[in-house]
Amino acid sequence: MFNNKYDVIVVGAGHAGSEAAAAAANMGCSTLLATMNLQNIAQMSCNPAMGGIAKGQIIREIDALGGYSGIVSDETAIQFKMLNRSKGPAMWSPRVQSDRMMFSQRWRELLEQTPNLDFYQEMVSGLIVNHNKIEGVKTSLGLEIKAKTVVLTNGTFLNGLIHIGDKNFGGGRAGERASTGITAELEQIGFQAGRMKTGTPPRVDGRSLDFSKMVEQPGDDNIGQFSFLKDIKTIKKQRSCYMTYTSPEVHDLLREGFDRSPMFNGRIRSIGPRYCPSIEDKIDRFADKDRHQMFIEPEGWTTIEYYVNGFSTSLPEDVQYNALKSVKGFENVKLFRPGYAIEYDYFPPTQLKHTLETKLVSGLFFAGQINGTTGYEEAGSQGMMAGINAALKVKSQDPFILRRDEAYIGVLIDDLITKGTEEPYRMFTSRAEYRTLLRQDNADIRLTERSYRLGLASEERMKQVDKKIAKTKKFVQFFKDTSVTTSEINPILESKGSKPVDQQGKLFKIFARPNISLSDLKQIDKVDAFIKENNLDSEIQEQTEIQVKYAGYIEKEKQNADKLHRLENIKIPQNFDYSQLKSMSYEAREKLSQIQPQSISQASRVSGVNPSDISVLLVHLGR
Repeated sequence: MFNNKYDVIVVGAGHAGSEAAAAAANMGCSTLLATMNLQNIAQMSCNPAMGGIAKGQIIREIDALGGYSGIVSDETAIQFKMLNRSKGPAMWSPRVQSDRMMFSQRWRELLEQTPNLDFYQEMVSGLIVNHNKIEGVKTSLGLEIKAKTVVLTNGTFLNGLIHIGDKNFGGGRAGERASTGITAELEQIGFQAGRMKTGTPPRVDGRSLDFSKMVEQPGDDNIGQFSFLKDIKTIKKQRSCYMTYTSPEVHDLLREGFDRSPMFNGRIRSIGPRYCPSIEDKIDRFADKDRHQMFIEPEGWTTIEYYVNGFSTSLPEDVQYNALKSVKGFENVKLFRPGYAIEYDYFPPTQLKHTLETKLVSGLFFAGQINGTTGYEEAGSQGMMAGINAALKVKSQDPFILRRDEAYIGVLIDDLITKGTEEPYRMFTSRAEYRTLLRQDNADIRLTERSYRLGLASEERMKQVDKKIAKTKKFVQFFKDTSVTTSEINPILESKGSKPVDQQGKLFKIFARPNISLSDLKQIDKVDAFIKENNLDSEIQEQTEIQVKYAGYIEKEKQNADKLHRLENIKIPQNFDYSQLKSMSYEAREKLSQIQPQSISQASRVSGVNPSDISVLLVHLGR
């Protein structure tokens, strides 16, 4: 069946696997996507939504790099919101509710239309490794499929164990069996493995809910999109979500089941996501709170199934049901399926290089929850980077690595391989020290050219970005060059409660004032005329406003990033022997020996390494 040797085999077809397969195939590599169920490609295992705080930036970066997540999200959206609009643009984060079934179907369609990509449905139960080099995979039917590189994106399936109350059973997610064999094999090679936990809420029948008792959460009036492509089919109408709350009565009913909770009776020993706790964890940790928010999210355009966001739980099904019935609007609720927790194997990501290739086995890459992350967006971005680097390895080309000042994806991967994680890692804007540079609005400007050089972004995309850059630059220069008289500007300033000027000056200085917007300056004839003459759309106008208002902050962050680059240029020899540096702390020697950072900059970010340790290392390197 498999006489040919593939360039890349991707194991698992979740968000990481789908992006990995698309990237490798689009770069011209013969690629096989192997999964246990081809009906569940890019399945939204938890909530039916993409994006959100920091996660929206990642989806826009995936899109700029030529990935599919943004396109599929736009084409299957049922609601769009730009979060954090009340804050600065570095915090703006797009988010969509998606039609769960359409999302998976559209992903499959796009993958099936991708040249160089084959599919195979069966469990991959082992790897073919020879002299610490990957040579292919083994399946549960005993087939051996040869490959030059392999990308593992197993999600929650590696020895997955599902918990509902005092019941537990093997499974990768509800209704699907777990994957076995790979963990034991990797441990024999020398990999360290661990266990993590995640959970999901119950799904309910929307016909049984009383939405009049809840607070409606509509989408934005101005519907945006993730993809930077102009011809994406986006939604014209939207479905609302709804918000309600738990209560002291609900909490008391939930507490009745705590003695049967696998979280509290010792059945679950692994660590769950800190920033997405179960409802029983919230009640236990935040005992002073008498209510918690619940967001009721539709699963699609036509289905009656709803997702109960904020009510993740592994309590017994009868406890879940009784507690939900006491929530306002849920008095007559009917369960589609109860919530559950799932434990699964992961491999601490300090065992990886920046390319997501493992240090122990050449040609073997890990991406997604196998690296200890949580979230579709985090998984998709890792999958894309692993797929790209697997293809580049096959072609014997230089690896593709994004720095911390280039992308949230760069922050994510650097955090994982440098610091590791003992709990499911989620991306936040606060993790990015250069977030003014890494905005969602400029992901195409930051990354499209690099993607174009890889052969992923099309020439059409590149021309579109070049046009955006040129038009924005021209509009910014217009404000720097154009003067405005006191009679033109003072009435506008006074109407906004801003201090009037006493002499003619450049528009740039006026525009930089925090309370003066472009819509205010459009009242000036020459500004309005320039916009119309140059056909500047809303995207160019927004980009110009950000670049003018935040020019000082952007320049400062660029200077800080330049300092970081100088440290990145100081390379540390491969397999450097830190034990010889007796002046360095024992912890630093131990951590650096384990992680083997490639540069002084990366070494400085390793947990437990102090500035004095870096000074010792610099002296030893003659710097």
